[in-house]
Amino acid sequence: MVPLVTGDEPIQELFVRAGCPVCHQIPGIAGAKGQVGPPLWLGRTGASRLADPQYKGQAQTVREYIVESVVSPGIYVVPGFPANTMPAWYGRKLSAGALAKIASYLEQAADESPTGPP
Repeated sequence: MVPLVTGDEPIQELFVRAGCPVCHQIPGIAGAKGQVGPPLWLGRTGASRLADPQYKGQAQTVREYIVESVVSPGIYVVPGFPANTMPAWYGRKLSAGALAKIASYLEQAADESPTGPP
């Protein structure tokens, strides 16, 4: 399977080519106004998702949670969002480098643009 993105792309292109903005709001990513999936300002919401009693995953950090959410999206569904919306195969369409870059960006993301390297 050919990955949608390699991780070598600039962050804006990476998210757009991966299709994330279609379903999610992502701070600092132009056009990322999706309403189907939860907002991805995980720098602000990641810790509370890990602490939610409904969370049954293995992640210990926000970064691990992000990777787990992409690779195994059914482990935890954010309250207020429908189950089985994120395709179970989605993580297989991203290279390891792309997934790491996405996780690095999102673990800093809050309501405003995250800081740090692209």
